[in-house]
Amino acid sequence: MTVQPAGMTYAQFLDLERVLGAQHPQSEMHDEMLFIIIHQNKELWLKQLLHEVAYAIDLLRDDQFGLVHKTLSRVSRIQTVMTLSWDVLTTLTPVDYMKFRHVLGTGSGFQSAQFRELEYRLGIKDPAYLEINEGGSEARRKLEKALEDPSLWDEAVAALGRGGFDVSDDDAIRASWLDIYRNADAHVGLYGLAEKLVDIDEALAAWRHRHVLMVERVIGMKRGTGGSAGAPYLRSTLTKRAFPLLWDLRTEI
Repeated sequence: MTVQPAGMTYAQFLDLERVLGAQHPQSEMHDEMLFIIIHQNKELWLKQLLHEVAYAIDLLRDDQFGLVHKTLSRVSRIQTVMTLSWDVLTTLTPVDYMKFRHVLGTGSGFQSAQFRELEYRLGIKDPAYLEINEGGSEARRKLEKALEDPSLWDEAVAALGRGGFDVSDDDAIRASWLDIYRNADAHVGLYGLAEKLVDIDEALAAWRHRHVLMVERVIGMKRGTGGSAGAPYLRSTLTKRAFPLLWDLRTEI
């Protein structure tokens, strides 16, 4: 057991002086603070999601399905909280936002290295997003590692193989997961894992959908501050899936 120093306070434990001192509005506009806190909060939750996914991967390598299910349930709950945060941001009207949008410069959520790392860790591995971060930077290094490391999906397939199923190629993997679903009572651990993965994918899709609605409500079809196409780009991501095979085989169950 870790012994805490005598006199440790709540503020010290949470390092609140630094946390609460990390908001630096660049304008005099009242609503800029909300914009900053919402996005800082998102990055903190992304940090926690990466922490949980890494833990789930370690557990999965040891076939500890019960703990994996618990951990991935936490992941999807956090995703739900993140999605609900867009509701708060929609209280920012287009007129309010345009009063301070210029201070963002070229900064954009599109540049979130943690979000791209999460996609990589789940299994959505598009190397094009590496270029958003400068070569040699810490963010770039983490992304490169996440791109190279086995993803959550890779580890799920490995667990499937350890369970005695054929994972020799994509068709075999599909057939094996279909067998799991058709005989769920005999393969509770793997079946539960598959459904937890779908939970995460569904939550991610809900987050993307709510995000694009928020953007359309606040800035319409304007281009994003980071140079992206804005809402049209976000709409193009709505069909992204980390675990598309688990969605496709449902027609055959």
